[in-house]
Amino acid sequence: MSYDDEQGYGSRDSGGRGDGAYSTMGGTRQTRTRLPEGNPGAPHGRRPARNSRSLVMAVGVVVLLVAAIAFANLGGGGSDSPNAAPAAPGNSRSDATGGTAPTAPTGTDPVTGKNGSIASGFAHDEQGAQSAAANYAVALGSAEMFHSDSRHKIVDSVYSFEAASEIKGPQDAAYSADFLSKLGLDSDGNAPQGNTFVSRTIPVGTKVTEFRGTTATVDVWYTGLIGMSGPDSTDPVSTSWKTWTAHLAWSKGDWKVTSDSQKDGPAPVPGDVAASTSDEISKAVGEFGGFTYAR
Repeated sequence: MSYDDEQGYGSRDSGGRGDGAYSTMGGTRQTRTRLPEGNPGAPHGRRPARNSRSLVMAVGVVVLLVAAIAFANLGGGGSDSPNAAPAAPGNSRSDATGGTAPTAPTGTDPVTGKNGSIASGFAHDEQGAQSAAANYAVALGSAEMFHSDSRHKIVDSVYSFEAASEIKGPQDAAYSADFLSKLGLDSDGNAPQGNTFVSRTIPVGTKVTEFRGTTATVDVWYTGLIGMSGPDSTDPVSTSWKTWTAHLAWSKGDWKVTSDSQKDGPAPVPGDVAASTSDEISKAVGEFGGFTYAR
């Protein structure tokens, strides 16, 4: 839901993750998080760096855009709709200067269930579409995307049947043994003993750019983490900023991604906090679980 200008998850329109980075915003609404989950080891995100890192990011971006996974974990081409959907009552309010104030809680339950580890049962409205996009970005940017079995399950859960069928082949090719080795992983996506592979996507906000009842286009602005944490790592964990655009369709009682794309930024100025040691990063990844994101 991580990632540079390499082939990776991208929009189906562009052939997959390829042109966009892993793989989301601005507008009148902001997301809120709820239901912290004890998922100590699920990382998400992608980051740019050297050539190998860029490729890694591109694939890491896969998290957000499965289709893009095969093509551009790191790169991203976003598609913006000219029809911005108006904010639903209670989702945003204007301040005295005419700007928008932080989103107020709506009290609406974000989901009714789960499909494996991925939230499901999102509301059939704009809020539900945004919640779905944010949670799908997280799943697509997780470390589980680097294991074929778990990757296929994620893709089947997040994408429509048609989109998933088209994405799996290119994705499997993108997550080749050569690509995984550049990330320090073995052919099965496992990190060397004593090391922790980190891949996480953290949504910062969501925006509906188009809503037509049974279809929706949602932008997810996110920051990603990706890299290897360990004493001998030559590819330390770094961050990236991306916007993932998901085109969703209402199918069988839930939102499913039919195509997606990704682009870089918006990216803030880096802070002055000193980088943590690999031991601190590995410990944090193991101790801090993720969230279910809701509008």
